[in-house]
Amino acid sequence: MKPLTINLPGGSYPILLEANCFALDEIKPLWQQRKVMIVTNQVVAPLYLAEVKRQFGDQPVFSCILPDGEDHKTVASWQLILDALAEHQFNRSDLLVSLGGGVICDMTGFAAASWMRGIDFIQIPTTLLSQIDASVGGKTGINHPHGKNLIGAFHQPRAVVINASTLNTLPTREFNAGIGEAIKYGGINQADFFYWLAAQAAAIKALEPDTLMSLITQCCQFKADIVEQDEKEQGVRALLNLGHTFGHAIETATEYSYLHGEAVALGLVMAAEMSAQQGYAGPEIRKMLENLLQAFDLPIMLDSPISADDLLNLMKSDKKVVNDQHRLILMRGLGDAFIADGLTDADILQTLNTCLQPGGSV
Repeated sequence: MKPLTINLPGGSYPILLEANCFALDEIKPLWQQRKVMIVTNQVVAPLYLAEVKRQFGDQPVFSCILPDGEDHKTVASWQLILDALAEHQFNRSDLLVSLGGGVICDMTGFAAASWMRGIDFIQIPTTLLSQIDASVGGKTGINHPHGKNLIGAFHQPRAVVINASTLNTLPTREFNAGIGEAIKYGGINQADFFYWLAAQAAAIKALEPDTLMSLITQCCQFKADIVEQDEKEQGVRALLNLGHTFGHAIETATEYSYLHGEAVALGLVMAAEMSAQQGYAGPEIRKMLENLLQAFDLPIMLDSPISADDLLNLMKSDKKVVNDQHRLILMRGLGDAFIADGLTDADILQTLNTCLQPGGSV
C-alpha cells in the first residue's frame, strides 16, 4: 500500500502498512550502515524476532528481550534497555527498533529519547492497539507507581512499519482491547467511523484481511491528522485523551489488571456520563458507546472494588491537571469531543459515584 506520511516541523516520517510482511526494505537508507538494537519481549520474540533480524541482512543487530506486560513498563525495564545500549557501545549514529505492543513502543521510544540525549528509532508494532495508536505520534514513556506514563518525552520515530498479519497471533482479549482505542476516534471527531465499526464488527472480529487493513489505515490517518496540527499536545492533540484520564486511574488502581484498551473503554463510558451530567450531551451517547463496546466484548462495568475517592486521588496526579483543576475530554455529541477545563473534584465525584454504584454500569 502507499505509505501514509506524518508531516511535522522537525521532519516527516512514513507509516508503512503491509498485509503479510515487514516492509523494512522500503526504508533501507534509515538503517543501512548502522548498529541496530531490537527491543522486544518474551512473548513476541519467539514469534517475530528472527524474521525481523533477517530483514537487516548483514547489519550488526542486537536484541534486548524484556518481560511482558504493563506492570513491567518501569524504570527497571527502561534501565535494561540502556544497559544493553551501553554494553554494545551504541552512539548517536545507531538505531533502536521496537518490536511489540504499546508497552514496548513506549519504552523503546523513551530509551531512544534518553540515550545520548536522543537517537533514532523505528516502531514495528505487533498489536492492534500499538498499530493504530501507540506507535504513531511520538509520545514515549514509562509508568510511575503514582500513575501511568508520568515519566516520558516527545520523541518521533523515523518510521512506523506495520505488518497486519501479526494480528493473527494476537490473543482475542488483546485484539479487542485495541478496538477500545479505535472506538475512541469515533467519539472524538469521526462519527462516520463509529458507525462503520458497528457495521463491520463481524468482519473485524473474524480478522477479515481487507477490513483490518482499512481499520488500521483509517485510525493511523485520524491520528496523523491531529498530531500534525499539534505535535506536543498544546491544544487539539489533547482530544486523543478521550476516556484516558478515567482509564489511566483505573489501570493504576487495579494494578493493571485491565488491559489499556479495556480501561479506555470504561473511561469512554465515564466520559459520556460526565458529558451528560454537565449538560453537554444527552444520555444516548453513553448508550451508543456501551452497545459498540459490548459488540467487541469490552467491559462497560468495573469488576474490581474501587472507591470514587481513590480514583479521584489518582486523577489528581494526571498529566492533564492544570493549576490544580481537572482538564478532561468530554463530548457534545458523537464525534464532537472538546477540551473541558476547570472541572472540580465535586464534578468528578458526581460522575464516579454514579458510575460505580450498583446499576451504574461502570
